[in-house]
Amino acid sequence: MKSNIDYKLYLVTDRGILKGRDIAVAVEDAIRGGATLVQLREKDITTSDFYKVALKVKEVTSSYGVPLIINDRIDIALAVDAEGIHVGQSDMPCEVVRKIVGKDKIVGVSTSTIEEAKKAEKDGADYIGVGAVFPTSSKDDAKSVSIELLKAIKESVSIPVVAIGGISSKNVALLKPANIEGVAVISDILGKDEITLAAKELKELI
Repeated sequence: MKSNIDYKLYLVTDRGILKGRDIAVAVEDAIRGGATLVQLREKDITTSDFYKVALKVKEVTSSYGVPLIINDRIDIALAVDAEGIHVGQSDMPCEVVRKIVGKDKIVGVSTSTIEEAKKAEKDGADYIGVGAVFPTSSKDDAKSVSIELLKAIKESVSIPVVAIGGISSKNVALLKPANIEGVAVISDILGKDEITLAAKELKELI
């Protein structure tokens, strides 16, 4: 499965912008619109609740053959047999994550410099998330990455690169020169009333 992962439209969840809508339904709507990968991101939730949500979302992603990536929590990823795990620079080191989850799981790492990108690849990452490429409200501590730096990071590694941070239908075309494999989107899909339509519009622009 790992060799043919489509990173083009990478949905990252945030229940805070769903306005009370069911997360599993929202994820399904996004997949129907063209989301190719889903990262379940839960920051303020108990382990028990995270597990229950992950099970529900996994049921949806599996039914569409879309990989599910769990943010930060290796225990949850293994408990629901998610396809992968994504970690940041302050989380468990990538090389340790790889040892724990084995060679068959997808491992992604957040990076914002060439050095971090090269280290992630060396430590066994399958892809890297690079950002924030545009101002974003969903991650307060996100470092800013210019499109020129994004392009340089892309050229410094041989693994897929996914841009993240404030990406929308209005600015996604600006990322074309970087020649990256995909874009990660939160608000411009899940924050819209018509989630399927929003994902479809973004997919067409990509």
